[in-house]
Amino acid sequence: MEEQNPMEKRLKGYKTIVIVLGVVLAALTVSYILQIRTLKESRSILTEQRDTLVSRLSVMMTDFDGLQSENDTINAHLEVERLKADSLMDRLRQERNWNAAKIRQYEGELGSLRLIMQGYVRQIDSLNTLAQSLQRENVEYRRQASTLQLRAETAEERAEELDIKVRQGAMILARDIQLLALNNNDREVTRASRAARLRADLVLTANELAEPGSRDIYVRIIAPDGYVLANASNETIEVDGERITYSAFRQVDYQNQDLAVNVFYNGGGIVAGKYAVSIYMDDRLIGNNEILLK
Repeated sequence: MEEQNPMEKRLKGYKTIVIVLGVVLAALTVSYILQIRTLKESRSILTEQRDTLVSRLSVMMTDFDGLQSENDTINAHLEVERLKADSLMDRLRQERNWNAAKIRQYEGELGSLRLIMQGYVRQIDSLNTLAQSLQRENVEYRRQASTLQLRAETAEERAEELDIKVRQGAMILARDIQLLALNNNDREVTRASRAARLRADLVLTANELAEPGSRDIYVRIIAPDGYVLANASNETIEVDGERITYSAFRQVDYQNQDLAVNVFYNGGGIVAGKYAVSIYMDDRLIGNNEILLK
């Protein structure tokens, strides 16, 4: 065999080195490409996880805003946790060095906020349930109170009706009311022009329900011209909340039996015509009549 010259040996060695270097370079290139791809995939995963965290936090903040309570203490705590959520959102958006450890850290903070919010949700639901229960009880109590009040009012109305009936039943009436013209000798005259005074005759009816005892009787006489024949002192009495002038007055002793009563009017203005005579006792009208004097 012919021996290779030194130049050929060197060329062959160079070729071997070039081939080895090419293989190494190819391997490094593949490794680099794989690393770049892995890094991109890792960044993509981190970006996706970051976006998921931001989305979950946004939903949680909306849930925080939707929580309402009439308890001032709970509202104050909710405001504090809402500020924490705002702070976490700012840090998420400003974070540049994302890695698996950061993701775990933020997931932990987000999980803690979620647990706290769920706790407040349960408290608020419990308070709302209690409030609804108390409201139903209040409505029921009001209904019962209204029913009792209605019964009491009905009983009071019936009592008033009975009281009115008793008072009406105990009322003393005046009947057989007459008006006579008298001369100076207290004899009846047929002409009003001859009269010196007038006498009102009446009978207080018997009533066992009435309270016996002293009674004040007032006679009011209205002349044909429509004017009241007033008493000498122009005194008045109150009837149904109104002050009226009376013509004559007398006090009698009533003992639940028919009682004939004469009341005298001593005054002027006696003329012929139709007179209206009204009898009052116990602050009410107990009888009236119209009498014609010739």
